[in-house]
Amino acid sequence: MPDLSRRSFTQLLTTAAAAAAMPAPVLARTTPTPSVVRLSSNENPFGPSPAALASMREAFPLVCRYPDDEADALVAALAKLHGVPASQVLIGAGSGELLRVAALAFTGPQRHLVTADPTFEALGQHSRSIGAEVRAVPLDARFAHDAGRMSEASRGAGLVYICNPNNPTATITPDKHVRELIGAVPPQTMVLVDEAYHHYVLSPEYKSVVDLASRQSNVIVLRTFSKIYGMAGLRCGYAVASEDVIRKMRVHQMWDTVNVLAAVAARTSLADQRHVAEHRKLNEQTRTWVAGQMRAHGHDVLPSEANFVMIDVGREVRPLILAMRGRGVHVGRVFPAMPKHLRVTIGKVEEMKRFVEAFKAAAS
Repeated sequence: MPDLSRRSFTQLLTTAAAAAAMPAPVLARTTPTPSVVRLSSNENPFGPSPAALASMREAFPLVCRYPDDEADALVAALAKLHGVPASQVLIGAGSGELLRVAALAFTGPQRHLVTADPTFEALGQHSRSIGAEVRAVPLDARFAHDAGRMSEASRGAGLVYICNPNNPTATITPDKHVRELIGAVPPQTMVLVDEAYHHYVLSPEYKSVVDLASRQSNVIVLRTFSKIYGMAGLRCGYAVASEDVIRKMRVHQMWDTVNVLAAVAARTSLADQRHVAEHRKLNEQTRTWVAGQMRAHGHDVLPSEANFVMIDVGREVRPLILAMRGRGVHVGRVFPAMPKHLRVTIGKVEEMKRFVEAFKAAAS
């Protein structure tokens, strides 16, 4: 037994008291410095709703527990939202994790992936990493998915990827053409429709296909809380698909990838539709102003239905990206299929004014 004499016990208490009196360590700053305008990752600069922030604060005592209960509650809320059983919903650490899971479940050396070009690259990267061929079909003249050519390329495919609205172009593929493509794909081939920017869309030509995912055995719809809900750093997204498809995806997923705070904030966000409407309006107003500024400067802007714009700068974009970074404005990366276009996230009004000033200085 350890020595618990009065002297040793007194020394122990003295040491503990001294430790308790020490100031808490100061964590290193990890957020961008205020002088940098970050318009490179299609984040929502306004962040989560006040209700979501409050729910996370209230959930702090739960972080010592595994997130099973909160995850189940989120799944139940999502199932109710989409009118499906909980067994048709799979949550993950952002839709990014679920793209990887889909690649593992439905592509491989004998099952190729069909995507647009350009589009969000993550699914293609994951598929290539496991030996799958990626067949990229150029967007059509309207910067929409080419339903005819993609359906031809889908013969023998394991998975077809439709990002709608599309990243990086911010354009939509009309609902009619999306459903035509889904209908033309062989029934044994999965179709994954990524609706990350769904909540920003205003065009009457667009419609979610979550109704097909709820009843059709080869359709998956992905959504995320990273965009309109302002939770990119919390990592929470979900898939809606048939029970069999969800089962095939789940076996490739780690346990408990959605943490307690993310699950609580996501569930609270679903109930705060006022926050969604306000952020959609702010995004639309600021996006319209930015597009007008670019057109006044002689640059074409693709029609955007998302929280970013794609600007035709008329020359190789890489030097412009670097020049703007030197002025403290970070914009999107180079997309090889569109080397003369610049992708810019819509930030706050003051951030976009900084962008316009930096763009004009760098482009002159």
